Amino acid sequence: MNALVIDDNREMRRKIATDLQQDPFFERVVEAANGVEGIKKLSETAPDLILCDIEMPYMDGLKFLNIIRSKPETEHIPVLFLTGITDRAVKLKGLAEGAHDFIQIPYDPQELFARARLHAIAKRREEELLRRNRELELLSNKDALTGAFNRRHLCHTLNVELARAARTDGTISILMVDIDHFKQVNDTFGHQAGDHVLQRISAEIAASLRDYDLFFRYGGEEFVVLVPDTSLAGAMKVARRLCHKVRNLKFSEPFADLRVTISVGVAEYPGNDISSAEELLACADKALYQAKLDGRDQVA
Repeated sequence: MNALVIDDNREMRRKIATDLQQDPFFERVVEAANGVEGIKKLSETAPDLILCDIEMPYMDGLKFLNIIRSKPETEHIPVLFLTGITDRAVKLKGLAEGAHDFIQIPYDPQELFARARLHAIAKRREEELLRRNRELELLSNKDALTGAFNRRHLCHTLNVELARAARTDGTISILMVDIDHFKQVNDTFGHQAGDHVLQRISAEIAASLRDYDLFFRYGGEEFVVLVPDTSLAGAMKVARRLCHKVRNLKFSEPFADLRVTISVGVAEYPGNDISSAEELLACADKALYQAKLDGRDQVA
């Protein structure tokens, strides 16, 4: 863990830093002489814990605290105020503005270790919990078989993207993708082959998209590709490229004889009679139906 010690008293600052370095828990301890220097060191070192004097020139501890609490990247760093002041009102003000704890000067080194460790460990646990929650949220938005985003996430994302496009006069296109004759794959080769086809095609499509394009499993053998900031003509090019890639897919044993194709319907927002996510999906679905009628393995 890394710690940042901010104090205009050089001797006190050095003593606190030296004491913390005696604890193997803290791998690195950085010093700053005031709040202004502390802000600079903060961006350079990304500390897990800050010990900060309240009374300092240029920028005092409370001003420093207000600044870091206003920034998302630093708002969760524990701040322990160092003070020789015993005034209860000062401590209450510090706690109200986001300080985690106070260490009274002069201090007991063992108490310093205990309080510093307590808050650093709490921060680490909070970060781990946030990471796990983000992973769970991501998993809840993914289709377990293909790894594509699921239909629920499509509905949310499409509404967000359409609102953004409306604000910025932007353009969004979607591709409705369907695997041709998928039932025959299951009937001829079995459901294991069907799952394998879904996974291979999903991987091929995902690998062919730009970093900011989004890929969703709409249901069964149907998928949706969301291509932001792309016109209908640009989306048609993407769709034809995907058709070509899937058409040329080779499968390994025991599915070496499998040959699959896709049909794709493309729609653009804004467009005629398209003012909502539902209408955009309906238009793409209608185009997909036309691609099927026209013989499959093509784009409409």
